[in-house]
Amino acid sequence: MDWRTRISVDPEICHGKPCITGTRIMVSVILDNLAAGEPAEAVLRSYPSLTQDDLLAAMRYAAELAKDRVIPFKSGAA
Repeated sequence: MDWRTRISVDPEICHGKPCITGTRIMVSVILDNLAAGEPAEAVLRSYPSLTQDDLLAAMRYAAELAKDRVIPFKSGAA
């Protein structure tokens, strides 16, 4: 599954933030929920229009972004 088929950006929807195609559910909302430890099933219950493939697309989109962008931070390792 190619995440590009499930995620779209439209300046008229959610201020141009990446959303699941056909919805106003921003990819960042999905990722925030998953990163906070919400089980995928709970996210799907909260957003009934989402599918498991939408969650995977959001994670693959984030993985793609992480390949090209580094956010500076201090390592806890000595």
